[in-house]
Amino acid sequence: MTTPLDIPAILLILATIFGAINYKFVKLPHTIGLMIVALVASLSLIALDLTFPSLGMSILVNEFLGNIDFNVTLMQGMLSFLLFAGALHVDLDQLLENKWTILTFASIGVLVSSFVIGGGFWLISGAVGLSLPFLVCLLLGVMVSPTDPVAVLGVLKTLQVPSPLKAKIAGESLFNDGVAVVLFSVLVSLVFGNGGEEGLETSFQLTSVIWLLTKEALGGLFLGLISGFIAFWLLRQIDDYVLEVLITLALVTGAYSIALHLHLSGPIAMVIAGLLIGNQGTSLAMSETTRMHVETFWELVDEILNSVLFLLIGLKIVFFLQHSSYDIAYTLLIG
Repeated sequence: MTTPLDIPAILLILATIFGAINYKFVKLPHTIGLMIVALVASLSLIALDLTFPSLGMSILVNEFLGNIDFNVTLMQGMLSFLLFAGALHVDLDQLLENKWTILTFASIGVLVSSFVIGGGFWLISGAVGLSLPFLVCLLLGVMVSPTDPVAVLGVLKTLQVPSPLKAKIAGESLFNDGVAVVLFSVLVSLVFGNGGEEGLETSFQLTSVIWLLTKEALGGLFLGLISGFIAFWLLRQIDDYVLEVLITLALVTGAYSIALHLHLSGPIAMVIAGLLIGNQGTSLAMSETTRMHVETFWELVDEILNSVLFLLIGLKIVFFLQHSSYDIAYTLLIG
């Protein structure tokens, strides 16, 4: 029998052990090194299980990973904190100066990438006899097209990059997640909207898709602005760094929860709220002591959750390799 604490406890322990191995021996950037070490550990367990099947290691690992819904863990948990933390450190003035370039990269760029990757996967799956529907392959393309904002921002911190270029790269990495999530929601409704195979025969209704895109994107935008301004107003009334950190936590969890219930784009709401608090909030509503504690707190949240996320990616290889080729594609798509 497991308790609600078991899964996070095991993941944090593994993240600590693998992180220490990377720090002492592998010496790659933390998140990348963590994923590589977790991947090697996963493959080692598979090799051990093939050599000594009586140990039943794959059964134990699959039972553990099977209890983790990757889609829910990321989309309804980690993503809100990661996007807010990333947006908190982006210069809004530079972002506005390069808004059209960023918008083009984050929208048209994601669309083109999704069709190229999804189309390629569709052709490959047909060549090997899987014959997966094109929309299902396009789902995979949408999933892997957006760049990871946390990794991008982490790399930018270590490089001497001109401010305009840094704003373009950081802005694109933040907003493409929101665009991708909206596209993913639309495709899921088209593919699985009527349940099972019937959903695959749903006609492509352009007006309903445009309405869904508009509702999710603009709704997320306004939710981020409204919730961000409420948090900003509260921050201006209070000078207590513990309570002000708590306000930012309430902003992230509360606004994202509302977005999920109203079927709005939570990622876009988090980016907008993070930009507002990270620029106007830190300069006009916080003392220097509060600003330091808020930024340090969210940097730690960012690093810890990112570590667990990359650890999960590495460990999931075990789960994927235990399935048939179609099951692998299906698992990739729905977590």
